[in-house]
Amino acid sequence: MNNQVQSGPLLDAVLKAAVDAIVLADESGVIVDVNPATCAMFQRSSEELIGYNVKILMPETLAGQHDGFIRHHKETGEKRIIGIGRDVEGLRKDGSVFPLHLSVGNAQVDDKRMFVAILHDLTRRNATLEALSRSQRMDAVGKMTGGIAHDFNNLLTVIIGNLELLQMRHPNDAMAALIEDALDAAEMGADLTSRLLVFARRSNLMPVEADLRALCEDALAILKRTLASQMRITTEYAPKLRNVMIDPVQFQSALMNLALNARDAMDEKGELLIAVNDVTVDDSYVAQEIGVKPGDYVRLSVSDNGAGMDEEAQKRAFEPFFTTKEKKGGTGLGLAMVYGFVGQSGGHITLYSEPGLGTSFGLYFPALPDVGDFQSVTSFGKAATEGSQIGKGLTVLIVEDNPKVRKLSLARIEDLGFQTAEAADGDQAYAMLKDGLKVDILFSDLVMPGDLNGYDLAEKVAREFPEIKLLLTSGYASDVVTQNLADGVQYEILHKPYRQSDLARRLQALLLEESES
Repeated sequence: MNNQVQSGPLLDAVLKAAVDAIVLADESGVIVDVNPATCAMFQRSSEELIGYNVKILMPETLAGQHDGFIRHHKETGEKRIIGIGRDVEGLRKDGSVFPLHLSVGNAQVDDKRMFVAILHDLTRRNATLEALSRSQRMDAVGKMTGGIAHDFNNLLTVIIGNLELLQMRHPNDAMAALIEDALDAAEMGADLTSRLLVFARRSNLMPVEADLRALCEDALAILKRTLASQMRITTEYAPKLRNVMIDPVQFQSALMNLALNARDAMDEKGELLIAVNDVTVDDSYVAQEIGVKPGDYVRLSVSDNGAGMDEEAQKRAFEPFFTTKEKKGGTGLGLAMVYGFVGQSGGHITLYSEPGLGTSFGLYFPALPDVGDFQSVTSFGKAATEGSQIGKGLTVLIVEDNPKVRKLSLARIEDLGFQTAEAADGDQAYAMLKDGLKVDILFSDLVMPGDLNGYDLAEKVAREFPEIKLLLTSGYASDVVTQNLADGVQYEILHKPYRQSDLARRLQALLLEESES
């Protein structure tokens, strides 16, 4: 503890053991002492905090109000935070703002008024609440949609039945044409309600044991005939795949929906990649990253290099009737149907997109039990990193604009024995290297804000810091959505989500290249 605040060894131990940040400040707001959790939470050392005003921990808007709060309390004794607590925002050293719950107490110490602030990071709680809220909203919409579809089916049954009875009475040609048109419209309505029921997970699927490669090829035979002039379709199938229990018709309908969505996202021509491979989610990092329960899956990846989606569109992409294609006649049911079908099949769907660069969907279907090659590959993956400390004495600079992914990457790489440094974008990373930061490996995302994307950063580092090894990563299923970022230079890409064993092998391969050169 700092000498300005006298405390016994027990209090000192409590402060060091606390997982929440604890900040001691004088009545003018100058920080007197902090516990280790404060340093970790705000990404600053104790030397960067003690002696500075607490406003260093706040966003500008809150910092501007702080002195007024303290003055008001001293003059009136009114408690707005002290002994009550409130939700506020904190400011990390890297400039990122995050949610906090703040509780403040005060006491007289040697005739001086001291303030004690306890700060709890709400980032994880808020993310959990947001995911829960979205799940509940989707469930509520699904129940409502299912009820509406059921009622419409009853109405359509009556309409179609009566129209067919009229047909049987041999109407004249004019009447027959009108009846036929009405029947066609009613059949379209019936198709619409069936798609709504799939979203609501109330339709009757007819799953069979199937190979996704064969189902993809059947669907692509149709798609290539109808879309060949609008986009180039390529496929990547793993040489060995496990089977899944799936409704073939619904699966092919889902694939066609995703392909048609990709077509609509391209103004003129573009590229579509269909990839299928086995995935074992036995890694806590992967499960945390994509929200998929541990187990064996067969993953269908559908990637395009179209317009991409903004954050709001991604949040609402699977809601029925939400569409960004009103002018093109979009109904907002295509992705809702895919979402419902995957969930009803016991699977999971992920979405990754960047405006202007493209979109990648991942459909995870539970794999049927198998023995042999697939399990042996999984065992090899586990053995590859068991007890491994391949990075001892080496430093990795992690460049990632998503704070959650960056935090996860730091933990993964530190688990392998590396020391780490971090940057929120390519511009910051390049500045850190120019300022003298010494690292052995640069591990960078491809798509980032600022002037330097991952390819640009890699090109500068390769030219100006040739001793630094390069490893790039992307949330897209294929380079088909990011190849327009490259300037004639190709790099190996570690695609998200990846297992810890995949990361370890790629980093180890970089180090082996260095030792052999």
